[in-house]
Amino acid sequence: MTAFLKPVRAGSLRRGKSKGRGKLSAGQPEDAGLSGAAWKDQVLSPDLETNLQQIKTILNNCSDVIYREFVFAQNEQIRLALIYTDGLADKEQIGDQITKALALEVPMAAPGQEITKGRALDFIKQRGLCVNEFQETGKMRDVIRAILSGDSVLLVDGHACAIINGTRGWASRAITDPVAEPTVRGARESFIETLRTNIVLVRRRIKSPSLKIKTLRLGEVTGTDVAVAYIEGIANDKLVAEVMSRLERIKVDGILESGNIEELIEDNPWSPFPTVNHTEKPDRVAAMLLEGRVAILVDGTPFVLTVPNLFVEHLHAPEDYYERFLYTSAIRLVRFTSMAVSLVLPSLYIALTSFHHELLPTPLLLSIAGQREPVPFPVFIAVLIMELVFEALREAGIRLPRPIGVAVSIVGALVLGEAAVRAGLVASSTIIVVAFTGITSFTFAYSASIAFRMLRFTLMVLSAVLGLLGLISGLAVIGIHLCALRSFGVPYLSPIVPTTAVDLKDVIFRVPLWAMFTRPRLIARQEQKRQIPGLKPTPPETRPKR
Repeated sequence: MTAFLKPVRAGSLRRGKSKGRGKLSAGQPEDAGLSGAAWKDQVLSPDLETNLQQIKTILNNCSDVIYREFVFAQNEQIRLALIYTDGLADKEQIGDQITKALALEVPMAAPGQEITKGRALDFIKQRGLCVNEFQETGKMRDVIRAILSGDSVLLVDGHACAIINGTRGWASRAITDPVAEPTVRGARESFIETLRTNIVLVRRRIKSPSLKIKTLRLGEVTGTDVAVAYIEGIANDKLVAEVMSRLERIKVDGILESGNIEELIEDNPWSPFPTVNHTEKPDRVAAMLLEGRVAILVDGTPFVLTVPNLFVEHLHAPEDYYERFLYTSAIRLVRFTSMAVSLVLPSLYIALTSFHHELLPTPLLLSIAGQREPVPFPVFIAVLIMELVFEALREAGIRLPRPIGVAVSIVGALVLGEAAVRAGLVASSTIIVVAFTGITSFTFAYSASIAFRMLRFTLMVLSAVLGLLGLISGLAVIGIHLCALRSFGVPYLSPIVPTTAVDLKDVIFRVPLWAMFTRPRLIARQEQKRQIPGLKPTPPETRPKR
């Protein structure tokens, strides 16, 4: 009986799948789709009306696409058509440098070389157009992409090709101070959502022909422009090839932010630690390029990705290289200490107060015991509740408008903490531990603090179950994972693990700039030399004459 039912069930499943498939509507071609549309393989026709009809069919119901038909140099025999998208193209540039130039202000032809229909295209390219940038194409894919990207397309009757004019001119946000990475000293510029402007911000800082920028489009539907920047001769050629390979194999409908690319190219997607760095500061991107890294700029977002990413980068700030090295080294030591405190302090508090009372001084132990006497919850539950409340307040402060969010996060923490202590729900020491943990998590990069916040809850559970043994075991697992983690082939913990002595000059303590002779060995493998020796400043040998 079972042998008979299996083929019957399989046949019914196949029939069900065939019935569930969507049917094509009337007038819809069989090969229509987002990534495999038939028009993507079409080529232009010499007939102007045929080309216009094809473009209007593809861009059906697109009311923002403008079609402008006119004659060339008042010659009724030579017909032209200009197509662009309203709002994406610069109308003034189109009117002055294309329409007016071709219809009214066409220069005279040389004697014996009258402008005929067959010579119209060459004459327009050589003497008619006034735009600074244009290219020729015969593919419908390039024409549609140019129209929807802000460029204008010029069609000439009798020629199976189109002229794509660089007339992009949409509204964009002004360059402002960085929001996610504020600094006390250093450049106050930040990237914006326009790719061309972001490339200019990098070019302003690295005026060298060795700065190479490769562009490509990602997203079958969005067609997002992406630029890969690196310095030839400094960046490893294998690293550049690996970055391009990972980007080119991305086949998705849309790329809306650099975070989409980050999730598709990272080495270990299951790791809580980010292996692709992101920043909104042009000076930081320039500094990373000079060390041999590769930057990925995405149109539509102010955040630029840089690879490879090391763990110590999340504890460094751009102004570390603008202040004197003594102050920078002291501040970095504070950051590294804060990182350890934000990860371990709640778990250590739970383990000591629940299992290892003998490790606490007697006055401190009696004080904590007195505070906890009216509290009905165990230590772990009290810490867990306050951590969740703190995370909720942090999230509320981020999502609300800035003036309201600051007030809610500060006032909410004070009011809820004071009310919880007065109501006897938590002890005062618990509030202090949670508050100090939250403060220390703000001292380093936000992306790394997210990973530590996730691991903090795991260590709290282990400490509540096994005490210090659970805490040490959890830290050992985290350390092993970090040692095995890589970012585009580079060890995540380098130059600490594996230890590269010459690169330890810029980890916790920073040596003076005049002592940084070489670039990171595991990143810039081609050109190690950064500067010449002997740049240490010294006082003059003789005093100036009065």
